Amino acid sequence: MIETDIYLKSTYEESRESFRSHLDKIKEKWPNAVITSKSIGKEENTIDMIYAEALTTNKQVLFFTTGEHGIEGYAGAGVIHLFVEEYLDQIDPHTTGICLIHALNPWGMRHFRRVTENNVDLNRNYIYDKQSVPKDINENYSKESDLFLPNGKINDLQQEKRKLYTQLSKALVTTGYDGIKKAKGMGQFEFERGVYFGGRREEPSTTFLKSIQKKLLANFNRVIHMDWHTALGPSNEITMVISNLDQRDEDELKSYYQLKNIQLFTGEKVKGDSTHYFHKVKTEEFPDTELFSALFEFGTFGTGKKAEFREFQTIVLENHLYWEGASNEEDREWILNEFKEMFYPDNPHWRESVITEARLGIEAILSTEKILHK
Repeated sequence: MIETDIYLKSTYEESRESFRSHLDKIKEKWPNAVITSKSIGKEENTIDMIYAEALTTNKQVLFFTTGEHGIEGYAGAGVIHLFVEEYLDQIDPHTTGICLIHALNPWGMRHFRRVTENNVDLNRNYIYDKQSVPKDINENYSKESDLFLPNGKINDLQQEKRKLYTQLSKALVTTGYDGIKKAKGMGQFEFERGVYFGGRREEPSTTFLKSIQKKLLANFNRVIHMDWHTALGPSNEITMVISNLDQRDEDELKSYYQLKNIQLFTGEKVKGDSTHYFHKVKTEEFPDTELFSALFEFGTFGTGKKAEFREFQTIVLENHLYWEGASNEEDREWILNEFKEMFYPDNPHWRESVITEARLGIEAILSTEKILHK
């Protein structure tokens, strides 16, 4: 039995305090390590970062990011805690720097939401060439916008779920299953109160991360980046999601890293992803720097059409609740609990799997990339 409470915290403040406490242990290997806190938004929310350059030569840097999707940051912070406890001693500080970020979207993490205070899906906000993405780029989303947009207070949850099912059934006829999946995945830049909104302008968190990405690409010969998320992929398993700009296909990646679950995505199907942006900046501005950058997801609902519909329903209902509210407290609690089940379940088996699968992911990538030395 894994004591998951050591790693997986219950509140944003508790998680942030735990992260900040890692500095002392990190300074034992990197005496030059510093912690910085960037205030974000109107509340006392911060992006916290522990950073240290290598002691002798900046051959490479290990870069962990968490909380891009708010509520998902609890699992990500747990992974950083696990890494500090179990893997820090396997890294050579003379050739390897370290950069660990807690809560890129601190407001979302504090309030157990996925988006920022501006309703922006932060991982659809990293656009390299803004002129290349028209506001109405997501045609399938616009066509089926009734599915994605809130419309009045939720008075009867069961009725709302039936309505959503009917709307989705009609959309599957007119737009098709692939069209709906594309509408969900691409993000949209047209409807400010809709789900998957990529924003009309750059979020402060985006500006911050872009500056760190460029700093690492400029200061190190090689960057190894793992961005921690939850929800996508087979239940209780880890899935690596990587941009096609990496230039390796899925079979090559699976063979090289010995991971079972790997997905590729393109900039045409997913707009504004931070790891895709990272690869783009490397290619265009830092061609001599080596980069590995990918998302790592801890699956919750699973895969298949039934799981996808549950995911879709949960995202839409939570957004609807946030904007319009619910007449019945029981309906409100059901939606919030379902949302938590999707991104940060209380289920002990899932929480134990986060720790065991995190070990698998860390060792697969960092051993293969020769970051870890036993």
